Amino acid sequence: MAKKKVDLEENISEDEIKTEVKYELKDLPGVGDVTIKKLKDAGIVSIKYLAIYPISKLMDKAGIGEKTAQKIVKAAQDIEKMGFESADIIWEKRKHLNRLTTSSHTLDELFAGGIEPGALTEFYGEYRTGKTQIAHQLCVNVQLPYEEGGLEGNALYIDSEGTFRPERIVQMAEAKDLDYNQVLRNITVGRAYNSDHQVLLAQEASKIIKEKNIKLIVVDSIIGHFRSEYVGRGTLANRQQILNTHIHDLLRLTEIFDELVIMITNQVSSKPDVFYGNPTTHTGGHIMAHGATIRIYLRKGKGEQRVAKMVDAPHLPEGEAVFTITNGGITD
Repeated sequence: MAKKKVDLEENISEDEIKTEVKYELKDLPGVGDVTIKKLKDAGIVSIKYLAIYPISKLMDKAGIGEKTAQKIVKAAQDIEKMGFESADIIWEKRKHLNRLTTSSHTLDELFAGGIEPGALTEFYGEYRTGKTQIAHQLCVNVQLPYEEGGLEGNALYIDSEGTFRPERIVQMAEAKDLDYNQVLRNITVGRAYNSDHQVLLAQEASKIIKEKNIKLIVVDSIIGHFRSEYVGRGTLANRQQILNTHIHDLLRLTEIFDELVIMITNQVSSKPDVFYGNPTTHTGGHIMAHGATIRIYLRKGKGEQRVAKMVDAPHLPEGEAVFTITNGGITD
């Protein structure tokens, strides 16, 4: 079905629509140039971002006093009218979500039409199950027109394992008759060399999303550095706390920027106490399980076939989809 941007005012009355007036940080009462610079240096680039930013974190990252932080966050929340909203308005918005195709009809059907913006979608599985292949494919597909399943935007790729390959992008772009040079120019890649650097890259993303028209953020993988740097039970609590903050930094971006898809890959581990059934489980524990909005488990099938299982989603049933990885990318 062809997709296009939809004017919600066709279905919702004027008094139910938030004002279209665009406020900027400089419009906040009592906020001067010095404070604005502190906010932007901390990656807070909009009223909406400030409105949902934790006060304690704002004090730490921007070096702002508690009273000032409380005052400007409250002012931002008032501007954004962050209160209750009728469920029918939420439903109306969700009906018109433009979803991102995976290039596989069966995989898209598992997502009820494609990967949705405003959510954090996790793909986890053993090596060579297609996690990075899907990540590369989405970087190409996000640039497609709406009617072809794209979001007419660009991609930001945080590579923590050194697995991003422009050669693969070229193959996938050529398979769709796209100019691979232009496709490559529309993908911004950040190589994360440790967990702290990875967290920093995610925090810096807010500064370039609007400028570069980013509609997709990929983190491949989210757990790799954390597993290698935090070894032993004594470090587990600290690791989980930092990982939790990292995930919520990403989730916060989906609340701020329209039509932003966030896709993360995750590794697996084996549970030695499982004697029956599948001993393979995701890494990251409950923090990861609660943080991801939608979770997909990937496993190998016959030949180049892969099987995707819907493990968890707030609005979708469990199910499976079979797709194939070819030279041209993801397909049925």
